[in-house]
Amino acid sequence: MKKIICVALLLGICLPLWSMDGKDGIVKKGWSLGALPAIAFNSDLGFEYGLIVNLFNYGDGSSYPNYEHSLYFEVSRFTKGTGIFRAYYDSEYLLPGLHLTADLSYLPDAAYDFYGFNGYESVYEPLYENDSDPLYRTRMFYKLQRNLFRAKADIQGGIAGDHFRWIAGLTVRDFDISSVDIEKLNKGLDDDEKLPGLNEQPGLYERYVNWGLIPDSEKEGGTITALKAGLVFDTRNTVQNPSTGVWTEAVIVSAPSFLNKESFTKLSFTHRQYLPLIADRLTFAYRAGYQQTLSGHTPFYMQPLMFTSTYTGAWNEGLGGQRSIRGINRNRIIGDGFVYANFELRWIAWRFNMANQNFYVGFNAFFDTGRITDPIETGTLPAEAEPYFNTGNESFHNAAGIGLKLAMNWNFVLSVEYGQAFDEQDGTSSLYIALNYLF
Repeated sequence: MKKIICVALLLGICLPLWSMDGKDGIVKKGWSLGALPAIAFNSDLGFEYGLIVNLFNYGDGSSYPNYEHSLYFEVSRFTKGTGIFRAYYDSEYLLPGLHLTADLSYLPDAAYDFYGFNGYESVYEPLYENDSDPLYRTRMFYKLQRNLFRAKADIQGGIAGDHFRWIAGLTVRDFDISSVDIEKLNKGLDDDEKLPGLNEQPGLYERYVNWGLIPDSEKEGGTITALKAGLVFDTRNTVQNPSTGVWTEAVIVSAPSFLNKESFTKLSFTHRQYLPLIADRLTFAYRAGYQQTLSGHTPFYMQPLMFTSTYTGAWNEGLGGQRSIRGINRNRIIGDGFVYANFELRWIAWRFNMANQNFYVGFNAFFDTGRITDPIETGTLPAEAEPYFNTGNESFHNAAGIGLKLAMNWNFVLSVEYGQAFDEQDGTSSLYIALNYLF
């Protein structure tokens, strides 16, 4: 699969009610609007078109650069089915004394990544996807089709002071899983570009189903209703790109049996810290996380999810990919337990005011790593499955890269990042264009 064109334009479309000059640039009041159109073409998925809109309300400006309300809307779609349809709300002011985040999303994905279980214990052969190599099978060998509907709401309330809080939440996810729709993806392609049928070349997902590694009860997805409870300690000086403070949380996520056909419970711990090296210019930031299944059986389609107090993007999945280990194939590292870490240097190179808005241009350099700590049990493998596994081979998966940031009024941040995997078993490299910092 090759991304041929990837263009993103930042529009400085801002509708503040009013503003005033402040000591450090312009203190924003009222409403501000940022918009980001996305245009791309993918040889398998087709043409992508869409629009991202983020509205911020800064009230009387006393809390700037932090906002009082954030409304986020995204509609983007490839012509062959993959897309993002999302509405997100974040505020500490709608409910007195409580911090509310709510998300409503429909995320169809015609070619969702699936590389098997347990990281390096599952062999990744990139030549299977290379249509110019004798080992080629299909460009969709490591893909399945996943349509996800998600509705979630989280509330945080104070325990002691302004920094120590409890969190509770409810999320309903409906997964529709199937094989890739080869016939649909082949529409409009020349004969020499068309994908072989699944009867001729089944992918890894179909093989896992045939081997019994994915049970029949899970192979088509299902609906999971999960409850969340936890503690959060947050001393960040700003929500976006903080330069000081810590943001630490421990959450328990449970899909109880009285709401689900299968029940499970997971623990997630995440610590983030921001250390100023040069005031208002250079910051060292890091994130360390651990996630573990505590009880029950987690369906395979829930295993890629990373559980945190809030999302910074449409997906919060890994390990591997834009929101976890940048430069490594998405969902490369899936297990019942894992650890991960991200280390970043963040530099604000240039600040300026234009059209009554505050802007800055920044750069970041990063190193990301993670590994499985508790593998998914695969049992006795059939003989035909053994070449696809390298049991006991798991170790840390590493990647590094650089990024560019263009921010308007501190909170609307266009991010362009390039990550390079250290091991070819994790892929080669990836380019990401999105909003916000990773953490």
